Amino acid sequence: MRRMLIPVLFLALGLAAFMGLRATRPEPAQVTPQERSWRVDTLSVRLASHAPLLPLYGEIVAPEAITFTAPLPARVASRPVRDGQQVTEGETLVTLDEADVAPVVARAEARVADLEAQIDAERVRQESDQTALTRERELLDNAQRRLSRTRSLAERNLASPSALDDARDALAQARVTVDAREGAIAGHPARLAQLEAGLAEARASLAEARRDAERSSVAAPFDGIVSSVAVAPGERVAEGAELLSIYPRDGLELRALVPNAYLAELQAALDTGQRPIAIGEGARFRLTGFVGESAPGGTEAILRLDGEPHGLRPGSLVDVRLQRPTVPDSLAVPASALYGDDVLYLRDADDRMHRLQVMRHGLVAGPGAASSGDSWVLVSGEGLSDGQRVIVTHLPNAVEGLKVEVAGDEEDA
Repeated sequence: MRRMLIPVLFLALGLAAFMGLRATRPEPAQVTPQERSWRVDTLSVRLASHAPLLPLYGEIVAPEAITFTAPLPARVASRPVRDGQQVTEGETLVTLDEADVAPVVARAEARVADLEAQIDAERVRQESDQTALTRERELLDNAQRRLSRTRSLAERNLASPSALDDARDALAQARVTVDAREGAIAGHPARLAQLEAGLAEARASLAEARRDAERSSVAAPFDGIVSSVAVAPGERVAEGAELLSIYPRDGLELRALVPNAYLAELQAALDTGQRPIAIGEGARFRLTGFVGESAPGGTEAILRLDGEPHGLRPGSLVDVRLQRPTVPDSLAVPASALYGDDVLYLRDADDRMHRLQVMRHGLVAGPGAASSGDSWVLVSGEGLSDGQRVIVTHLPNAVEGLKVEVAGDEEDA
């Protein structure tokens, strides 16, 4: 019996201890449910006129580059410049051997002198023929009178038949001589015209020879840079062979393809006298027009280099950003502020997100873009006004009325 009381006693003591601990426990604090807020950054709205940027990628060309060719077969006497060298106007670039050039001019001059002498001789011949014709006509008249006398004597049997025949032969010979002389005189204009035509051709050949002789020594037509050197001193070149090329220092252009969607606004800016600026690779370009032919993807723009080339050469590939026409009452925001292409969220007075529909216009340079290269998005909309706060932190669960907590405010660039 005593053995059964001991377990019962332990159970009673345990139950008494449990009830005592329960009676003396502290009351739990009452928990009030709170709405969760999301920590975000905001940007102050300051509407202004901004020029959106159009990224372009194109090639540097030199449309005013000149390629010199050999005017005649000759040996290269000297070439004092090298590829890539800067030269000034009038500086000698390449010279052909005078020993190959001078004979060509001499032959052309000799041909002209020969034809001039032939023309002078033809005129002297014409004067001589006219003088001889007068005398030959006198001889013809004498022959006719002699034949008449001989015929009269023969009728009276005072002259022999042979004498009559001799008189007839003398008359016929005189007529042949006069006819030949008249023919020679009549052919004078044609012979003279033929010689004068040959002289004109010879003079043209002489002018070409002298022109080629002048071109045998090539001088820089402007301040430029030598490119594409194709010959070396002592090398013999054929007529028309390429010698070297040169392009002006200030004549470089950028040719870049502009999508069709932007052609109308850029052409309208050009028509009003504007020259949109493009900047890239440490250089500055101005839009001057478009090429004459278009491609399915767009049309090539002609952007003239403004200022020093800073190491740019024809063939260089350049990435630039072209300033499009300005958009009034617009705002530049980070790309993280946009949802889709046309939705922003504003922070209202109750620290809640307010959805706003906007229009996207393109990219602009963000704060510190010169060092970081970051771009912001240019937007506008009727609901935007100065002083509003745009939420720039991108929230995956962004909805109308979502509670936010401002971590810090940024100023508009």
